[in-house]
Amino acid sequence: MTHKQRLKYSILIVLAVLATMFGLSYLQSTGVISEKAFQTIAIVVAVVVVVLNGIMRRKVKP
Repeated sequence: MTHKQRLKYSILIVLAVLATMFGLSYLQSTGVISEKAFQTIAIVVAVVVVVLNGIMRRKVKP
């Protein structure tokens, strides 16, 4: 993986996380999910992003 590919994937991940958080916020404001469920899902999303970033960082060729 090159630095350019990592940048593209990072931008894609950021957009996906942003869409997920807006979706969760909407669901929570309409009462579909509780505050606790929102927090739990947000933490899981954050952990997944950190793991993906670590994997991508290791795959970048110098």
